[in-house]
Amino acid sequence: MNLKEKVKNLPLTPGVYLMKDQKGTVIYVGKAKNLKKRVQTYFQNSAAHPQKIKKMVANINDFHVLHTDTEFEAFLLECKLIKELQPLFNKKMKSHLPYSYIAIKMDGPYRKISIASEKSEGSGTIYFGPYTSMIYVKKAIENLKEYFKINCLQPLKGSPCLNYTLGKCNGLCLGGTEVEQYNRIVERFITFLQGSNEEILDELEQKMNQASEENQFEEAAKYRNYMKSLSILLYKENMIQFTGGNKNIVVVERINDRTLKVFLIKGHKVIFSKEYHSEKFRQLAVEIRDNIFYFFQQSKKRKSVIIGKEELDEAQIIYSYLNGGNARFITIPEEWLDGSESEKLDVSINQLLNA
Repeated sequence: MNLKEKVKNLPLTPGVYLMKDQKGTVIYVGKAKNLKKRVQTYFQNSAAHPQKIKKMVANINDFHVLHTDTEFEAFLLECKLIKELQPLFNKKMKSHLPYSYIAIKMDGPYRKISIASEKSEGSGTIYFGPYTSMIYVKKAIENLKEYFKINCLQPLKGSPCLNYTLGKCNGLCLGGTEVEQYNRIVERFITFLQGSNEEILDELEQKMNQASEENQFEEAAKYRNYMKSLSILLYKENMIQFTGGNKNIVVVERINDRTLKVFLIKGHKVIFSKEYHSEKFRQLAVEIRDNIFYFFQQSKKRKSVIIGKEELDEAQIIYSYLNGGNARFITIPEEWLDGSESEKLDVSINQLLNA
């Protein structure tokens, strides 16, 4: 059977596909909400494919598919297999930008903002990240310094630096009260990255709208670009804080009218999943409640995970899935797991199942 005939027999269901070369080596792993439609695209309209895809398709001798119940599981399985198999074309098609952290050194007379490739514990420094693109991080910090005019070339020198004369430095180079002003700006940036203060974005949006109303379109575009770069940082940091915390998440995903699947998620890991059919829906709430107590209590015994480079991919998949608008989920507070808030837990589970 040739490959196009094999594609015709694929189901219209979620899963992962593994492309193989003549030696049977897996050269590419992909995921799909609809396996048949997705895999077909590789063998149709080849002229419209990017050069990287054309090279990969030219090396395909066979493919294998792994079925999943949901698209979410296909994302997670794809991530797992890519890490295990390290296929040649996944590596070629992925932008290999180094991971990076925003490092803010808190000791000393002024806060120093820099970019780091690794965390250094016990250094008097707080870190945000990791971020998958150093380019985005560098641009965001440049925009922050430009907007707040804190791009000092020679801090605490005692005389004005070149950027001060150009209006790009608030006077950190001079010392005095300008140091306190500089530190207050950096503190605002810290609370922004912590997700507790989005005033910077609101301020930028107001200035962008005002500039646009006054037909100052270049100025408006500048503020828009500031907002965009800082929003990327905030999204990543929110994702890391959400999945890196000790959250207990219950997710329900309907496969069809008669079947649903339940996932229990702790941090960046799915710790339990099970498929249920309609005839068992009545006992479903009771079983979910039992599993919540058992699996989340077990996970409490483990050390809370801090999201680093190795965990970032899974964390991003879960965060994107839960915040994509289609997921139905609830978060279970730790205090509910001691049994004292059983009524609240039961109400939440029933609401989730009947949503």
